[in-house]
Amino acid sequence: MPDWLTNMEPHWAWLSLGVLLAAAEIVAPGFFLIWLGAAAIVTGAIAWIVPLSIPLQLGVFAVLSFIALYGARRWLKANPITSADPHLNQRGGRLIGEVLTVTQAIEDGRGRAKVGDGEWPVRGPDVAEGSKVRVVSAEGGVLVVEAV
Repeated sequence: MPDWLTNMEPHWAWLSLGVLLAAAEIVAPGFFLIWLGAAAIVTGAIAWIVPLSIPLQLGVFAVLSFIALYGARRWLKANPITSADPHLNQRGGRLIGEVLTVTQAIEDGRGRAKVGDGEWPVRGPDVAEGSKVRVVSAEGGVLVVEAV
């Protein structure tokens, strides 16, 4: 083991771990690691102020992690995060209400329609190629349409 690592004060290890966990939350978001990072930073601050043994520091970290995770979960349950744009990552959902031109006749409930500079598979009542249809919903990568 490197000499600098064995001589590192425990509070610096906790503070470093906290910063690394917070950075890991940015790289792999899940709204979980940030709370462990906060617990590690608080553990580091406590260890800096009050000389604690390593086992006691681990205990403090475990208790703070539990409190942070439990508290965050309760708070998020009471205050759910709502998006200003619920269809942000749902391209099909963003097309609801749009009028499209059928590029491949809808036969037996299936066809294709022009969306921007591409085509999407559509499902709906039988209509001829060139007809206009309105998107009423999206099911995965298939748009559900109705005749206009």
